[in-house]
Amino acid sequence: MTLRRVFSHLLAMPWQTRRRFPSHVLAAIEQAIAAVESRHAGEIRFAVETSLDGMAVWRGLSARTRALEVFGRLGVWDTADNNGVLIYLLMCERDVEIIADRGIAAGVAPAEWEAVCRRMEAEFREGRFREGAIVGVESVGALLAQHFPSAGGDRNEQPNRPVLL
Repeated sequence: MTLRRVFSHLLAMPWQTRRRFPSHVLAAIEQAIAAVESRHAGEIRFAVETSLDGMAVWRGLSARTRALEVFGRLGVWDTADNNGVLIYLLMCERDVEIIADRGIAAGVAPAEWEAVCRRMEAEFREGRFREGAIVGVESVGALLAQHFPSAGGDRNEQPNRPVLL
């Protein structure tokens, strides 16, 4: 834990996240998720969190660990084929984590998920939040279509609307 990290979390405000992800951007992400889910057998959730609370930062909670918590909290694991994928963004750190359920994780190499995360983070560093989110959804969709093509009809077991935590 560094003081810089503590202050970045303490000074991050939810209005900053809402400004970068207004309703029209959330709608665009939702549409992108719906479009890519028609081409594969996975379920994508997208979550954005402004910052962690002070105690979590003090304990050294990582974005990855928090993404795992959010994966469970949102019930991304709750699909018939264990095929949920969470794209998680911790805004104040511009850190993207992708968590895949066991039905998906076995077929996609961690390096492939990592490449998607780094590409999204590069867009976010440039202030292109809509573009970064869309490229992330489309890239995850492409991986899922490659490794888990649609067996016919999206059951849509998870909401497509992004979540601001």
